Amino acid sequence: MEKVYQIFVDNFDLFLNGTIVTLKISIFATLVGLLIGLAVGAIRTIPEQKGFKRVIQKIVDTLLMLYIHIFRGTPMMVQALLVYYGMAYYYGIQIDNMTAAYFIVSVNTGAYMSEVVRGGINSIDKGQFEAAYASGMSHFQTMLYVIVPQTIRNILPATGNEFVINIKDTSVLNVIAVSELFFASKSIAGQSFDTFNTFFVTAIIYLVLTTVITQILQAIERYMEGPKSYELKSKKA
Repeated sequence: MEKVYQIFVDNFDLFLNGTIVTLKISIFATLVGLLIGLAVGAIRTIPEQKGFKRVIQKIVDTLLMLYIHIFRGTPMMVQALLVYYGMAYYYGIQIDNMTAAYFIVSVNTGAYMSEVVRGGINSIDKGQFEAAYASGMSHFQTMLYVIVPQTIRNILPATGNEFVINIKDTSVLNVIAVSELFFASKSIAGQSFDTFNTFFVTAIIYLVLTTVITQILQAIERYMEGPKSYELKSKKA
């Protein structure tokens, strides 16, 4: 354990910077992915239209289904390579690797969150949709004021799980030289010639991150559920 401690102390700044980059990408991508999921979920639950609007609706639904299928069906590592190198090769656009990282993880997360949100929306009683429409609300107003708040509460555990997954999956971004935790660890291992102890430290950091974040998310869930018992107080006449 002495070697492990020494590796950690000698390379503290690199480990810290890698951890910060990992957290920044994971937090940003999870929030953006949730917004994408909510937007896709709202669009895919629009009541069936008539005439030309129905044709547009079918086209949009098909495109959204393709987006979900493609990004859920291909590895994030491959997506990162295609975006980062593909944009430069085919279009001559050289994008920053961090920009590519934010984009890829966000869009990938959005594809998964879209299905999570769809399940959350479907779990809401249909009578609430009907009541909202009967009161004169549009589909957008119904989603914004009635359905989405309940959906977010229902999908909070799945959103937290996706956040934890993103923390670990950012490691694949080392293929486009993003200086996240895994990339920093590779650099440290190359300099110290001590791969085992370096990645032992890396494993501990990942474990601490996921454990702490899981505990925080569980605390938020308990808070949103409210107290298990309520004491009703009434004034005596």
